[in-house]
Formats: sequence, C-alpha cells, structure tokens
Amino acid sequence: MTAVGDISGTTIPDRRAVISLLRRLRSPEGQNNPQPVWQELRALGDVIPAPWAGGYFATGFEVCNQILRGRYWLTPDFAWQERQPDATRWHAPATQEMSRTLSRLNAPAHTCQRRALGNLFDRNSLDAMAPGISAQAARLVDALDDRIRRHGDADLVPTVSEQLPIHTVGDWLGIPAEHYPRILDFTHRQVHAQELLPTRSELAISAEATLDMRAFFTELIRGRRAEPGDDVLTGWIHHWDAQHPDDRDAADRLLYDLTMFITIASLETTATLLSNAVWLLTQGTRWQWLRRHPEHIDAAIDEVLRYDSPIHLNSRVAATDTVLAGVPIARDETVHVLYGAANHDPRRNPEPEVFDILRRGGHLTFGGGVHYCLGAALARLEARLLLEALLDRFETLRPLSAPTYAPRMVFRRVTALKVTR
Repeated sequence: MTAVGDISGTTIPDRRAVISLLRRLRSPEGQNNPQPVWQELRALGDVIPAPWAGGYFATGFEVCNQILRGRYWLTPDFAWQERQPDATRWHAPATQEMSRTLSRLNAPAHTCQRRALGNLFDRNSLDAMAPGISAQAARLVDALDDRIRRHGDADLVPTVSEQLPIHTVGDWLGIPAEHYPRILDFTHRQVHAQELLPTRSELAISAEATLDMRAFFTELIRGRRAEPGDDVLTGWIHHWDAQHPDDRDAADRLLYDLTMFITIASLETTATLLSNAVWLLTQGTRWQWLRRHPEHIDAAIDEVLRYDSPIHLNSRVAATDTVLAGVPIARDETVHVLYGAANHDPRRNPEPEVFDILRRGGHLTFGGGVHYCLGAALARLEARLLLEALLDRFETLRPLSAPTYAPRMVFRRVTALKVTR
C-alpha cells in the first residue's frame, strides 16, 4: 500500500448514509442550495463510500487536491472501462464518444494531444480575443436592456449567459453564427451521458445528440479542409494532417475529438458561471459596491467560482492500491471528487457559507494537475468583460426570483434567471 496522507480518521460510514444525500443534491431543493448537503457529506469524512461497491466520494479540500494533482490517479479511460465487471455499461454511444476526448485520456495519449495544442489561451491569445468578446458582450447587454425596457424583465440565461460563450468559441473556430442554436441544443442533450448514474432514457437522449454532434463537426472539418481559413481549426487541420500523412481517417478522428470537446466543454460551464455571477453579485449591496470598486471584479469572479462551482464532481481511478485519508482504496476503484464540498471546506476557506469578494481563498473549480481546465483563463476573461459591461449599463440590476436549475449531479446548469432593473 502507498500512504497518501492521513487527513482524517479511519471510521468509514455506512454506504447507505450517502444515498439520501445524493438524492437531495439532485432535488430542486439541493440544486437551489447544495451547501447543507456539502456540509453533511463532509461531516461523514474526507473520503466516504459511495452507495455502490468500488466507489468513493472525496469531500475535503486537501484530499481532493491530492487526487487531482497526484500522478497515481487516472481518468476512467477505455482501458479502465474494459476492466470493469459491468463493461457493457460504458458502451453507450455518447459515453464512448466522450471517452476519446482530452478529459478522459491518460498518458501518453493525453500528453501527445495536450502538447500539440500548446497553451491555447495564453496572454497574447486572450489579448487578441478580448476586443471581439467585449464587443459581443456589449451587444448582448444591449439586447438585455432592450428587453427589460420593453417587457419589464428579461431572462438572463438565453439572452446573455448562453450566448456569450457560444459566440466566443464559435468566432475563435470560425463557425458561422447560424449554427449556434444547433450546437447549444445538442450540447444540452449530450451532457446526460456524463452524469454519475444516467438513466436509460437519458442515455437514449444523449445517443441522439451524439449523432447530431458527430454529423455537425464531421461536416465542419470536411468543409474547412476544402476551404481553409485564418482560424484555429485550420491550423489544427494542417498539424494533424502532417502528423498522419498516410492516414486521413486518423487525422479526422483526432480533429473531431478536439474540435467537438473544446467547443461543447466551453459552453454550459461558462454560461453557468455567468449566470451565477449575476445571481450572487445582485444580492444585498454587492452590485453597488462592485460598481464603486471595479478593480475587484476578478476577485468577485473567483469567489463566484468557489461559492457555486459549475461542476459538482469529477472522477478519478486509483492506478495502484493506496490509502487515502485513512481509507484503503484498491487499484481501479473510483473516487469522485466533490468540488462543491471541497470549496466549502472550512479548513481551507473559513466561514465558507459567507460570500466574500475579498476572501482571497482557494478553490478547485478548474481541477488541477495535467487535467487542469484548458479554458480557465478564457472563462475568466468572458466573465470579467461581461460584468464590466453589465455594471456600466445597469446602476441597479436585480433578480425577480431565484434561478432554476437542471436536475443534475455533475454539470450544474442554470436554465432560467429573470432579471429587471
């Protein structure tokens, strides 16, 4: 066994104790306010057993950080899936599709693709993208303002939050704007396959979305190869065609996986961040304070990311027999990292239930280690530029009611947020 830090005691709660908490987390009550569930899960221990054999949840900040950054923790890739006694569970089309993407690759495949991409959103790239994002944010704020003036209120989600990320990544990849509604539609449907325990009906929805997604991106790549442009996708085509000069199918598979993953991965998570930011920053006097202190916008975004992570959990598997926070974990067993519980760990962020723009705390919302979120810097930029535009336009902006959420456990999604001035 390999010791990996005895962060908490070795008392292991009954797996059944976790079932009701997971149900609450997926319920409307738990979606509206998951903090009590996080607290109760943490009270059970830093590592607690899942209701099914071979699975665990990590709740504490330090142990989650160890898993995300540790070299002996892997993603559940194809090789792991085939070793499972219920391997057929992983054969669903949508699951297979996502298992080829960067988030589900381990070395050496992950290393090869990540190095080929380089630092997608370095300072120079973001500086080049900023004027376009700022202009789009201004147009969306115009549309929001116009709807509020004409109707008295507007839904922030379809008007602004979902639009800025798709316009940003679409412009970056050279995707025509008329395709954006289709992309958003199959993204919302495909994500069911990435849930912790998807139902058969959810997998069927995801399977249909996968076919639509595959057709769209396959045609996009084919058309771009025929008519190259001055965009990132054209550069990727040149690179992977050169890497596989005698195997066009291999190049196309890599291009599809990268283009599809980076597009859909940048949509719902960023949209949820934008909606969360408006919801949390319009409580009490925060909006007026931030208008007077715009130099703290970046700090406000970090606190939004800590307070309400757009992703509830991520999964890793043990590469070898180990001990995690006093709990023995066998090779191939799964540990689900609970971002929300970790970000609200009072040992890392005192008084975690308090939303404090000046906290200067820490969070794991973008993950860690080799799988740290590729688009983290871009998401922050989009949030900053949108908040600047909203704060400048609206002296007062207030929600008419609390947000509504999709009933999920993995990817958090705000489906509606009505606002007025």
